Amino acid sequence: MRAFATLLRREFSAYFLSLTGYVIISAVLLLIGLSFLLMLRAFNNDTLNAPLTEGFYSVMFFWLILLLAGPLITMRLFAQEKATGTFETLMTAPVSDRQVVLAKYTAALGFYVVTWLPLLPCLLVVHRYTSSGAPFEWGPTASTGLGILLIGSVFVSLGCLASALTRSQMIAATVSLAFGVGFFLLSFLKYTVTSHSGWFARAAARLSLIEHMEDFARGVVDTRPVVLYLTLTAFFLFLTLKAVEGRRWR
Repeated sequence: MRAFATLLRREFSAYFLSLTGYVIISAVLLLIGLSFLLMLRAFNNDTLNAPLTEGFYSVMFFWLILLLAGPLITMRLFAQEKATGTFETLMTAPVSDRQVVLAKYTAALGFYVVTWLPLLPCLLVVHRYTSSGAPFEWGPTASTGLGILLIGSVFVSLGCLASALTRSQMIAATVSLAFGVGFFLLSFLKYTVTSHSGWFARAAARLSLIEHMEDFARGVVDTRPVVLYLTLTAFFLFLTLKAVEGRRWR
């Protein structure tokens, strides 16, 4: 446990000891700020009856953050250490492969959560000028945060796998982004099979990130997407572990 805590502290602090971490935070802050301005302009002088989170998730910058944050945060995890030659030194330390993978993933996911923290004060400010005295709805806000965390966990685990397979950070980010965009595009598959019935139409609806996020933003937590995202996260982390263990056979 002490070895895992040491690895976790090492990986998490690396984001704040390099320029990359601050660039990522600044970029996310910019996109959240743009979404904030669009919401203020859309609801200026109007009373908003729907949850604030429902309006925020429909802004294109929201999805841009989800798609870009994962690859940018995870591209350095394994690729940078392989390129600089510190990976073998790390793997000869008295730590297991599983601890290394989990520590890197946990640190990346924790930094991902940090980048989203400014969203809460933005929602509070928008509520201040659109609520007409109505109480702030913490339920939809919490469920939206859960949705952001679950989708992000999948993209972060996918980024870990991409970084573990290459020495190039750019290749890792590109591969992770490509698969993330492909997963996102599956959301539109349901609109092409609406006239069909059967397992394919049901599967297309179950894979829709947009539909899942819409439910989370409304305060609805369905266990099916929760299980889906946790399963995908575990699957990608398993593949990452196997990729790290595969170094012994080279």
